[in-house]
Amino acid sequence: MRALEDLLTEIRACRLCAQHLPLGPRPVLQASATAKLLIVGQAPGTRVHESGIPWNDASGERLRDWLEMAPEVFYDEARVAIVPMGFCYPGRNEKGGDNPPRPECAPEWHQKLLKFIPEVKLTLLVGRYAQKHYLGPAGKNTMTETVRGWRETLPRFLPTPHPSWRTTGWLRKNPWFEAEVVPELR
Repeated sequence: MRALEDLLTEIRACRLCAQHLPLGPRPVLQASATAKLLIVGQAPGTRVHESGIPWNDASGERLRDWLEMAPEVFYDEARVAIVPMGFCYPGRNEKGGDNPPRPECAPEWHQKLLKFIPEVKLTLLVGRYAQKHYLGPAGKNTMTETVRGWRETLPRFLPTPHPSWRTTGWLRKNPWFEAEVVPELR
């Protein structure tokens, strides 16, 4: 346990890509050696950066709804580990969305961290960045194809779209997700 606590302290003090972060570094994650569910998302948004609480925004509300999981369970690090691809808010792009997760985080920290979370039974790969990183060549050409092939990645991984407001149109075009995948998530 002490080694995990030391690693989490080290991650939370990380300044690896500070010069690229418009709001400065504030790594946001939660983990425990007893967690059974691992959620790998993209990177914190501005609200999460401000609060320091992972998925503390509208996307988190949708994700918890998909999981049918109350906040007190979702934020129980003994049950749920939350390890984004980028631990800090990456800034906004010219299209008005957030930048991709910084590329330094996952290669630097994920393997070190995952060895201290041995009880994980399922990893949710939330969004394309997590899917590409964890599935590699087993992933499909698009996020939609990868999520549609969710049965192929079980029992270890279950890919989902990112639950942001931008996914609303995608959900309308792909009703199979809420009909087939969401019940499996629950």
